[in-house]
Amino acid sequence: MKTSIRKILRRIWVIAGLSFFGWMVYSMQAKGILEQILKSDRDISVSANDYSITFTPSNSFSKVIIFYPGALVQTEAYAPLCRKLADNGYEVVLMKMPYRMANQGYEIIKEENLLSNPNKQYILAGHSQGGKMAAQFVYENPGLIDKLILLGTSHPRDYDMSEYDIPVLKLYGSNDGVASPADVRKNKSKLPSSAKFIEIKGGNHSQFGYYGFQFNDDKATIGREEQQEVILKNILNFVD
Repeated sequence: MKTSIRKILRRIWVIAGLSFFGWMVYSMQAKGILEQILKSDRDISVSANDYSITFTPSNSFSKVIIFYPGALVQTEAYAPLCRKLADNGYEVVLMKMPYRMANQGYEIIKEENLLSNPNKQYILAGHSQGGKMAAQFVYENPGLIDKLILLGTSHPRDYDMSEYDIPVLKLYGSNDGVASPADVRKNKSKLPSSAKFIEIKGGNHSQFGYYGFQFNDDKATIGREEQQEVILKNILNFVD
C-alpha cells in the first residue's frame, strides 16, 4: 500500500514539474512582435546567423550596441527595442545565447571578433541574466567595451567593478519582483561611482522585453509600451 502511494506521489510531482517547466517555456516566448520588425527595409538591414540577429542602418554609424537577452527568454522578445535603437542610427547586434542562457555564450562576441573594428565604439547591454553576464564580460575583459548598460538586474554581486573606468547605465523597475529595487541598490558600490541608476516608476521585470509574465515578478502599473519608451529614451541619452 505504501509503495503504491509513493508511486502516485512521485507521478504527481513529475507531472507538476513538467507542467511548470512547460508554462515557463511558454511564458518566455516572444509575444506581440510585429512581422516588419525582423524584416529589412531601405533604412535598416536585418540579418541573422547562428549566434545573432543584426540591425544595421543604411547610413554610416560609429557605435555598435550588443544586447544579451535574459535567461530562457526567446531572443526575438528584445527585437522591438533593438530595432528602435537601430532606427536612431546605431548598429544593434542581438545575441542568440545557447539554450537561451547568457552564461553559456557571453564570450561569443569575442570569439567571433565582433569587437574588432577600432573605428567603432562598442556598447554592451543585457537584461536580467544577460545583464549579469554583460557585467562579467566587462569585468573579465577591461578595455574591450566602451559603455555598459544593465537592465533589470542586481548584478554585479560577486565582484567589484568600482575602480573600472567605464560609463555604466542601470535601469530597473520599481515593481520588479525578480531584481527588486532594494537588491539593485544594495550592490551599487560594486559599480563605478559615476554609474547612472534610473528607476522606472511602475515598471516590472517582464516588460523589459516582449514576452509573457515571468515567474516571481510583480505586476506593472504602467503598460509595456510606456516602459519600453522610457527604456529607449534613457539608453539613447546614455549612448549619445
